[in-house]
Amino acid sequence: MWVSGTFGTVGTGVFIALMVAAWFLEGSRWQISERLGTVLIIAALPLYYVAWRAGIFQFADSGTMVAGILGRLILSLSAIKILQRKSDRDWIFLYLMAFFEVLLAAGLSISALYLFSFVLYVFVMVCTVIVFEVRKTGRTTRDKMAAVDKVISEIEPPTPLPAKRLPVTAVVLIFFIIALAVPMFFLLPRVGGAGLGGNPGGVSTSSGFSDTVRLGGIGSIQQNDEIVMRVRLEGENANTSNLKWRGVSLDTFDNKSWSRKVAAKEPHVRGDRDLIQLDYATGREGLTTQTVYLEPLENPVLFALPRIVAVQGNFPVLFKDRHGSVSFNRSGERVSYKVLSDRSLPQPQNLRADQAPYPENFDNYLKLPEGLDPRIKQLAVRITGQSQNRYDTAKNIESYLQNKIGYTLEQKASGDQPLADFLFNVKEGHCEYFATAMAIMLRTEGIATRIVNGFSQGEYNDTADVWVVRQRNAHSWVEVYFPGENTWVPFDPTPFSGQVAAGTTSPGIGATVSKYLEALETFWIQYFVAFDNQEQRSLFTSVKRGFSDYQSKTSGWMNGVTNTLSEWWADVRGDNGIETSLNAVGRGALYVVAALTGFFMFVWLFRRIVRLKVWRRLYDRFFGRTDASIVKFYERMIEMLAEKGFVRESHQTPLEFAYTVGMPEAVMVTEKYNQVRFGVKNLRPDESSQVEEWLDRIESEEK
Repeated sequence: MWVSGTFGTVGTGVFIALMVAAWFLEGSRWQISERLGTVLIIAALPLYYVAWRAGIFQFADSGTMVAGILGRLILSLSAIKILQRKSDRDWIFLYLMAFFEVLLAAGLSISALYLFSFVLYVFVMVCTVIVFEVRKTGRTTRDKMAAVDKVISEIEPPTPLPAKRLPVTAVVLIFFIIALAVPMFFLLPRVGGAGLGGNPGGVSTSSGFSDTVRLGGIGSIQQNDEIVMRVRLEGENANTSNLKWRGVSLDTFDNKSWSRKVAAKEPHVRGDRDLIQLDYATGREGLTTQTVYLEPLENPVLFALPRIVAVQGNFPVLFKDRHGSVSFNRSGERVSYKVLSDRSLPQPQNLRADQAPYPENFDNYLKLPEGLDPRIKQLAVRITGQSQNRYDTAKNIESYLQNKIGYTLEQKASGDQPLADFLFNVKEGHCEYFATAMAIMLRTEGIATRIVNGFSQGEYNDTADVWVVRQRNAHSWVEVYFPGENTWVPFDPTPFSGQVAAGTTSPGIGATVSKYLEALETFWIQYFVAFDNQEQRSLFTSVKRGFSDYQSKTSGWMNGVTNTLSEWWADVRGDNGIETSLNAVGRGALYVVAALTGFFMFVWLFRRIVRLKVWRRLYDRFFGRTDASIVKFYERMIEMLAEKGFVRESHQTPLEFAYTVGMPEAVMVTEKYNQVRFGVKNLRPDESSQVEEWLDRIESEEK
């Protein structure tokens, strides 16, 4: 519960203190009586209701509030039971409460740290149930035997619990449980995304990805280190250069903020294999496949590499607007999906040659804000110089902004004309100001533009093979329309230092540890939290492909063996002459002799290794009893003597048989056996060592 974040450190400390106190109070007169415990449990429900109505419990949202109150109630009931006198029924109640606590924590936690606590819980719970059943059965058996004959409990005291075998037994049980549970886990269908732990509030990105974004919105996001998504690129076309995860596009600027003039969204419904087609591929290059694990966001924006052609995921419908932005019905859960993107662009020479006029409905991409500072147009004219086409004009402005203006995350530009203040006064800003400056200057030159808000590539985690994108990777850039090619081409006027600064990580041990923890978190999200029917299909496809590859390799190997044998048999028959036939027969005989020699050597070596005493000693050390009350040593002596021709008759007592053997060591071993078997006496460590020496002498004696 503490790992889930719902139960605070103070509450966790109080509960642990109560457990320690209950340990020392167990069996004493200070324990709570069963009657008082029942009263406290009954009173807990109305007390928690009153506390909730009084506002004592404070939570961020209603979903967390219900889960948090329920978790505290369960722990309170468990604490009462721990402190009272307990019967077997009460212990079972505590086990059930522990199970419900873990189940509730599973719904509240989406962290990989929960995996460690869950594994520890399973191990401890299995050990606990085994001990509980062993003690319960042993107590019942002793009571029944004592009722028949009290002498039995005196002659044969109850055997101590083999504590050393308990973890081994628990691990074996857990192994079989996992062997049954894992296939069911990967086969059963999934519903939902991340349960109660899905962070219904979402990652706060509203300032940069809504329908209206003020200048400075992206800059506020960049100062947050929270993870937004993890992306894995797949296939041969997974080019990792200049990665940008496109979010929303805006077309209207009013000197202080960007907005979408035409916000109508066209729905696209899901087709076969959960595939939603949003566009068509140009055919210039192959498509780039991405698998995105998107955190719960405040805005229902679908991020991917531009240009999105199709999306595969658990979306009944997706919405695409005129500006190429894609959104979905927000559920407050973590979302996973695959995207096919066509990243191909026309060649620069084709873009330079594009002088086609714009369509009539492109006025909003050419419109300038009222009262725009005239110096901005003058600057654009001075920068573009003698540019004769749209592409060179855009490249000149992009280069000027990258090299002549400084980058900073501080919000320095202000006033009624923050863009003019940025260009002519402070001459410093973040990506949003650079993108806005380029877009507006190009519009003064009659070139259609829009700005795009999304994220730069982020950090690559080679252990998990994913790009980890954080809020500080938020980014803005420009798209310029070329009507002849019917293509929006991206340009990024932000200085290179501003593009990569947010994606770098500091070297050192801390960064390495963080990388592996992030890889574990990604594994946890991919295969547990966000494992849906899409991931199931991917897994089945991978397994099927692996099985097909194995079949192909096996078939190829078998064909090779068959061809070799056929060639050898053809040589033996004399198809290639008598000399070749003799060589083939000799070769075959040599292989047979080598195989038989290797087989007999393996059998001989295996028997020698099995007979080594070290294995028996290791077995006794790790799996045997720590005390020497077990009389296995006598059975070993009997086996040794039988190999030497001494067999005990049925009418002989152990000691009579030992004297007939004529070996002093046999007599001494038998006496120790009688002490252990009939004297209920355990051997000391030095006595056990002495018995081993006597057995070694007996084994070394000749017949």
